[in-house]
Amino acid sequence: MDGTHTIKEIFAIPCVGAIIEKVISNEKYILIQTRQKEDGNETNSMIEIPAGKIREYENIFLALRREVWEETGLKITQIYGEDLTVDTQTGNVSTLSFQPFCITQNLSGAYSIILNTFLCEAEGDLIKTTNETENVHWIRAVELRQMLNENPENIFFMHINALKKYFDM
Repeated sequence: MDGTHTIKEIFAIPCVGAIIEKVISNEKYILIQTRQKEDGNETNSMIEIPAGKIREYENIFLALRREVWEETGLKITQIYGEDLTVDTQTGNVSTLSFQPFCITQNLSGAYSIILNTFLCEAEGDLIKTTNETENVHWIRAVELRQMLNENPENIFFMHINALKKYFDM
């Protein structure tokens, strides 16, 4: 041995999230759910928006549509900013440039992720429970804003900044 040792690098996991809104009788609603992940530990039972990990080489917009479908049963009809996407093919390499509504990185605690959150619209019938979520439902935006202001500890920490930005719009 020469005295050096290899340190295993661990990288942040790229994720997507969706703030899905709809308007009913001139009132805005946001889709939320109760977090119930197999490895969720202390984050289980927190309120969250639909979100999940991006698979290797998966187009971020396809990942967002997949995660929303898996967790809610809804089909995304609009991702704001998707039309501004730039994709390039150079030889056998494809790249995609996009602009999410908000990017959040956790700097400590839980597992290390970088979450790209998009504003979306969706359609379809909600499923009530999956293996990762329960109580998927629409909440009046004013109620979610109040929850964010009064009890942020009940909201999954990776969604707080994006929701704050959303309500400051």
